[in-house]
Amino acid sequence: MMARTVLNHSDISRALTRISHEILESNRGSSDLVILGIPTRGTVLARRIAEIIQRIEPDAPVQLAGSLDVTMYRDDLSRTRTRTPSPTDVPVGIDGKTVVLVDDVLFSGRTIRAAFDALNDLGRARAVRLAVLVDRGHRDFPIRADFVGKNLPSATSERINVHLSEIDGAEFVSIEGGEE
Repeated sequence: MMARTVLNHSDISRALTRISHEILESNRGSSDLVILGIPTRGTVLARRIAEIIQRIEPDAPVQLAGSLDVTMYRDDLSRTRTRTPSPTDVPVGIDGKTVVLVDDVLFSGRTIRAAFDALNDLGRARAVRLAVLVDRGHRDFPIRADFVGKNLPSATSERINVHLSEIDGAEFVSIEGGEE
């Protein structure tokens, strides 16, 4: 089945700008804010959000974004093929900070549950928030995103593909599969 594009480059850009404004509003500015992307595409999105926040609030800390690899914290390591772990790169300590986890697609919630475990090994954040480009539903855990670019109800048989120019050379979100 052909993939259907649901977000184009400008849709993604608008969603990230809106998410950035919502993060600043929710946090009452950029102080004590740490943005951590979940590799691979979440890291790119986190970097973009940090850049947008930097433009909105020029006094925001320069080293705002980092990366949190959750591969070894997953509860399904024995059942599924996982990717090679990426380095975790946290620019500052998280103790007492508001941490915004960023991922491309929120599906079952298992990746975010693993991220909570990984965060616990780094310190004690004051608060943890979740920003996702796409929320597709179908949770296995009671996890809800605080900041969502696009709610995209989908069938479990469908696949959501996020393409970002830094990784894929193109910029769009597509959905494929489903009814046959």
